[in-house]
Amino acid sequence: MKSDFLVAITQIAAEKNLPKEVVLQAVETALASAYKKDSEATGNIVVRIDRDSGNVHVYAQKVVVEEVEDPRVDIALEEARRLKPDVELGEIMEFEVTPANAGRIAAQTAKQVVLQRLREAEREMVYEEFSNREGDIVSGLIQRVDARHVIVDLGKTEGILPPTEQVRAEHYRPGQRMKFYLVEVHRSSRGPQLILSRTHKNLLKRLFELEVPEIYKGVVEIRSIAREPGYRSKVAVASQQEGVDPVGSCVGLRGIRIQNIVNELNGERIDVVQWDPDSARFVANALSPAQVSSVSTSEEGNTASVIVPDRQLSLAIGKEGQNARLAAKLTGWRIDIRSESAMQEAGLPEAVVEEAPAEAVAEEVAPAEEGVAPSEEPAAEEAVVSSEEPAAAVAEEAPAAAPEKPQIRFAEEVSSVVGGPSQAKGKRGKGRKAAARKELKPEGKVKKVRKARRPILEEELEEEEIEQVEQVEQVPD
Repeated sequence: MKSDFLVAITQIAAEKNLPKEVVLQAVETALASAYKKDSEATGNIVVRIDRDSGNVHVYAQKVVVEEVEDPRVDIALEEARRLKPDVELGEIMEFEVTPANAGRIAAQTAKQVVLQRLREAEREMVYEEFSNREGDIVSGLIQRVDARHVIVDLGKTEGILPPTEQVRAEHYRPGQRMKFYLVEVHRSSRGPQLILSRTHKNLLKRLFELEVPEIYKGVVEIRSIAREPGYRSKVAVASQQEGVDPVGSCVGLRGIRIQNIVNELNGERIDVVQWDPDSARFVANALSPAQVSSVSTSEEGNTASVIVPDRQLSLAIGKEGQNARLAAKLTGWRIDIRSESAMQEAGLPEAVVEEAPAEAVAEEVAPAEEGVAPSEEPAAEEAVVSSEEPAAAVAEEAPAAAPEKPQIRFAEEVSSVVGGPSQAKGKRGKGRKAAARKELKPEGKVKKVRKARRPILEEELEEEEIEQVEQVEQVPD
């Protein structure tokens, strides 16, 4: 029977996953409470179980004093010396008071106390185990989903995933196994309470340690992490050993390592960039995959001004500014991104339009010796206006025919004034031609307007200009 008692203790310890000594201590406490309830003893009662035979012994403890005040807890010095000659004042003596048998009430009390002590011991073991794992990754099975919280079964206990630690892009279903970051473990009236997270940036760090041996061993170090859970993250890594590529180590062969992390995070994009002690280079790397032309940093405002090619501007900023925002979190710098064209426009002085004097306008008009006014494409019609009057006089009359561009005369404009081939035929065209000639008579008139059948080549330009000048006759006033 005694051996059966020890066998039962061993089975309980195995089922509860508790040490055998913890279970024995719980049973001793339960038996002491049962004895006090059965015998109505108010003194100090201690129960000891023999670890070898399983025998149970109950002892009443008394303190050795000179004068006895309470005989249930005190014993006189003379009486104590008759039992033990070398006893001293203040020493505790034990007297065995083991009952012959226990009643029904005592047995029920012992059962309740044993169960309570076992629960407390089990909770304490769970708390000690998971408190050491605080800040680490735990794997659990989603048990149920409440209105706001997600209850996760971690094996020995349950964890809570509060709404603030849930990723909006993820959908949690009962029976789904996932990895969580253990944020906090604290005691409560219902036992240890475990707070889990799927949004913490250290979850990404722990996943890298699991998948990348170089990070776990310390060869590659994670310097900083910026994360927007469920969408995109950036990780800055640096090598502690020469010859080791930190980015390549994290990505793995054909991207197998980084792909495992992405799958665990349900498709969250992860950018692994190389950390650099130079702030400008680090900012340029953080804006990956965009290419950066130049970076200038200012320590006063903690600002980094970044210039990117025009075609890379949208990629550097990212969707809704996500790439630039993550780069700023990763580096700790305020990043100002501008395109090359915007910087060139900002660097040049703004053009101020003013009314130029007549002499300045006349200088822009092509003289008769130089020929046609400048143009990117050859005009369909060419004409030259010559006069012995000063060039300023021509400039004064020019706005009447072309007020928007008084300093330039294209062939089409001249032909429209003098009624060239481009105008409609008929009496209206002849009337316009006569009026235009009458208006231009004081300065000179055009004898012939030559229509180019083909674009004038650069090689023929000088010959053509000379030929046109010869065709103009000066009309006296």
